[in-house]
Amino acid sequence: MTIQIYNTLSRSKQPLVPLQDGKINMYVCGMTVYDFCHLGHARVLVAFDVITRYLRGKGFAVNYVRNITDIDDKILRRADENNEPFEALTERFIKAMHEDAARLDIMPPDMEPRATAHIADILTMIATLIEKGFAYTAANGDVYYRVTAFVDYGKLSGKNPDELLSGARIAVDEAKDDPRDFALWKAVKDDGVSWPSPWGKGRPGWHIECSAMSTCCLGNTFDIHGGGPDLVFPHHENEIAQSEAATGQRYAQTWMHAGAVRVDNEKMSKSLGNFFTIREILDRYHPEVVRYFLISSHYRSAINYSEDNLLIAKQNLERFYHAFKGLGVVIARPYAELDKDDVYVNRFDAAMADDFNAPVALAVLYDMVRELNSAKEALETERVACLASNLKSMAALLGILQLSADEFLQAGSGDQLAADAIEALIAERVQAKKDRQFARADEIRDSLKAQGVILEDSREGTTWRRE
Repeated sequence: MTIQIYNTLSRSKQPLVPLQDGKINMYVCGMTVYDFCHLGHARVLVAFDVITRYLRGKGFAVNYVRNITDIDDKILRRADENNEPFEALTERFIKAMHEDAARLDIMPPDMEPRATAHIADILTMIATLIEKGFAYTAANGDVYYRVTAFVDYGKLSGKNPDELLSGARIAVDEAKDDPRDFALWKAVKDDGVSWPSPWGKGRPGWHIECSAMSTCCLGNTFDIHGGGPDLVFPHHENEIAQSEAATGQRYAQTWMHAGAVRVDNEKMSKSLGNFFTIREILDRYHPEVVRYFLISSHYRSAINYSEDNLLIAKQNLERFYHAFKGLGVVIARPYAELDKDDVYVNRFDAAMADDFNAPVALAVLYDMVRELNSAKEALETERVACLASNLKSMAALLGILQLSADEFLQAGSGDQLAADAIEALIAERVQAKKDRQFARADEIRDSLKAQGVILEDSREGTTWRRE
């Protein structure tokens, strides 16, 4: 089944045709590490994690590169505010980013280049742009990209370069020839963080960092370039201008952008008081609930964060995990080994091949759960085993349903009653029943319910889950 991907550059879906058979080179703009990752970062991380999982499930060898911007004006300002070396600041937030990603079950990228490790590559690219007439050294020691020299400027965002002049201004400390030009190298006159260069000591501009890192890791032309919705302009537009001017080759075949995150239908913003870090959210919700919420809308669409939507995600996951209860260990096979003639596998594959449409793929899994529950009631052992295994295999490409039923249904946050305490109370209740102390048994059951713990009695004994 041919995979169709919406290409921001062409503004249409196009078939995925790798530059090398069976191999996908993908670069995604990562974080600028001066603070904890927020919900918008989680959206991008999860979106491209699902894309990577599906492509690998289809047999592609994916080389996934996600960079780290570890030198930037925001980083230096924050380090100065904290009175600490910028390296200490970035290391702390890189560690935090990795922790957040791991909790969301996001696979590490194959390569994670840092801007500070590619200064030599950045300098080489800037020198090439100057030599070719696409950049110039200004009187203040900065190096700027000459936007008017690149005839295709605006092809990604659809912006008209002439219209960009309207409202454009040159700051007092800038010496650029045209207000649309952007910095490749920022001169440093004092003792601030800097590196030596042919144009004097300084540090790189943000856009040139990604151009240098991506081409260094993946070559002049690669298959997919991705990122968040706010990067189309100017960041990705400027990346194209720099990279194609320097190499004379097409930069990326396909451009992919995740949708924005809104909070209660408003733009997420610190000024509005609706800004959430990943770890703040994970303190309140199970990581798989957050991940499920993020894949429940198409990766390109805007997604609305609200308590109601998180509750819906939790309830839907509980429905899936309840279907696995009593089945023991479910063995999932690699996706490539599933029977492509199976109606559910075929429908799932069609959904994911259509621009990675995870919500439609989830709808297929819902139908499987319905049949799985019916097969359990009818004691159709072989059908139950097949459905459960396939369900787990397909869900793995979305990064969900990989826990045992009890692991998920009994998971709690830090302020909830611990599992060992619950088990002790259940044991006490069992003994109370044996001793015919039914009032005490009911008291324990009601007390646990009040704390969000539901007991379920059966002939096999008592199990529990959280509400």
